[in-house]
Amino acid sequence: MDTQTLSAHRADATGVRMSVHSSKTLKVTMATGHDLIAKAGSMIAYDGYVQFDAAPASLRRSAEEMVTGEGGRLMLARGDGDLYLADYGGDILVLHLNGEALSVNGATLLACDASLELAIEPVKGLAKLSGSGLTNLVVKGTGWVALVSQGIPMALDCAERETYVDPDALVAWTAGLEMKARRTIKASALIGRGSGEAFQIGFKGQGFVVVQPSEDTGDRFKIRG
Repeated sequence: MDTQTLSAHRADATGVRMSVHSSKTLKVTMATGHDLIAKAGSMIAYDGYVQFDAAPASLRRSAEEMVTGEGGRLMLARGDGDLYLADYGGDILVLHLNGEALSVNGATLLACDASLELAIEPVKGLAKLSGSGLTNLVVKGTGWVALVSQGIPMALDCAERETYVDPDALVAWTAGLEMKARRTIKASALIGRGSGEAFQIGFKGQGFVVVQPSEDTGDRFKIRG
């Protein structure tokens, strides 16, 4: 996975499957036979002929809930034309997977090619967070993925040095990275907001981690017994 394919806050060349039309709007070039999975309600405009249906039954319900929240829905878009998506004014990231896997904090997924596989997989190396085990959304295969960030994100290379991230600022990471939990200060010593100043997630290996310039107060991982 080449980090150069990750784009945010800029418009890409025409003819690309997914591009950042503006910093907060995703443009998807639709074509027959190239269906799209997206958050229901994220469509803001389209031209040409595009129709929307419920997500395919093959999509696991647990994956749908991780992306949209309890009771939420994903939709299947198909047709020919240009489709524009947005998610509450969040900044858009676009990247291309080439037979690879990306672990995503579910709520940050805006859309992906329907040919990609969405799976719920355990997060290894973070047993300290919960005795019940932690799971995350993994997107696998070859195709395009669009994520949403609270502010313009940055991608950090984990190959040379171990990289530590506030879990509340975490957007996505290359699946297969070595992960571990680290606590650097007693929570009782913190005043005001605490989170990552006391606890961080360490990443190391061939790949990158994407972080946003905002600490999300929502659940960053789904804990399932």
